[in-house]
Amino acid sequence: MNELPNCPQCSSVYTYEDGAQLVCPECGHEWTAGAENGNSEELKVVKDANGNVLNDGDSVTVIKDLKVKGSSSVLKIGTKVKNIRLVEGDHDIDCKIDGFGAMKLKSEFVRKA
Repeated sequence: MNELPNCPQCSSVYTYEDGAQLVCPECGHEWTAGAENGNSEELKVVKDANGNVLNDGDSVTVIKDLKVKGSSSVLKIGTKVKNIRLVEGDHDIDCKIDGFGAMKLKSEFVRKA
């Protein structure tokens, strides 16, 4: 039988497997096997509309006219966005667009330039 690692949060020895997850019954922490060293951030992969992997600092192009919330303006198709930053959440791209300012975009509406 394989030895399960201790909980990375509270160091409890009573961890157990629940499918692909490891669970600590004492503190309730859940993590995936192999991510006990804090590597869970590397597991999140953000892809554009064509399936290309996006990274921080990439340039992307908007593939659809997008309405800007709180404004009557529209972000036009073909707008190039430079130096993106990937963040957690529904809108997973944080960027600054000339003429619009700081904005969050969904990766499904851009393609890698």
